[in-house]
Amino acid sequence: MKTITEPAPAKINLALHLRRKRPDGYHDLETLFAFARDGDVLTVTEAAQDSLTITGPFAAALLSSPLQGTEPGAARSGEGPSDNLVTRARDAFRASFATPPVAITLEKNLPIASGIGGGSADAAATLRALARLQDIPVTDPRLHTIAAALGADAPACLLGRPSFATGRGDDLAPLPALGDLPLLLVNPRVPLSTAAMFAAWDGIDHGPLASEGTTLDRARAGHNDFTAPAIAAAPVVAEVLALLDGAPCCTLARLSGSGATCFGLFADDDARDSAAMAAREQGWWVLATRAI
Repeated sequence: MKTITEPAPAKINLALHLRRKRPDGYHDLETLFAFARDGDVLTVTEAAQDSLTITGPFAAALLSSPLQGTEPGAARSGEGPSDNLVTRARDAFRASFATPPVAITLEKNLPIASGIGGGSADAAATLRALARLQDIPVTDPRLHTIAAALGADAPACLLGRPSFATGRGDDLAPLPALGDLPLLLVNPRVPLSTAAMFAAWDGIDHGPLASEGTTLDRARAGHNDFTAPAIAAAPVVAEVLALLDGAPCCTLARLSGSGATCFGLFADDDARDSAAMAAREQGWWVLATRAI
């Protein structure tokens, strides 16, 4: 039986500007997406019947979290629930492409409701894995259409490379890579609801992202409009940002997305690893990786 293993790397928002609330309830925004080299891992195997097994350090957190309804996934080793973004992605893929039954294993390494992709990254990895299983190019435009229906971040996670996003976040323009920069992700182990963060936005349009310069220059010129709501809901976020911003050789420190995860881009691995050690001493979740 054929088996495909597909990474579901952590997503970071280098900058995120909310522009306006739309009549359909969504928000128009501008954001710069980038991705880590590490994250969740999804494995798909041809099988006699469909199944989903969830493993990894954050499997249990999915079931116990009160945010389960907004963050798809299962919660324990063994069979996961039937309604989550992985199974939705599988079923949506099957509606467009003939697909045999598959056994899916999700290794959940990233914290939930944390602003670094989570379910969207897992859904995108599901689509890529199923496409590879069926020898369908991952550039097939039907995959983007499926991803857009699954969530605003899913198309960017499907693309899996730096991009400038507008609209709901699913109108994408590829950007130059960051150059494999040392990247540190830090989460104070506090989940934040995306819906609550949107609701807490002050509604002020602070203008567009910079349209010129390198990807990193454009990021530095921007900000994340969720920072103030996140700190109001979880004051420890300010402590994480202060640790990263004050770390030697940190070139950019910022909240990612709408969750409590903050990231730091560093000039070298030693500086990143030193900051990682300081964050671990606080009891925070840490991922020392690289930005692609």
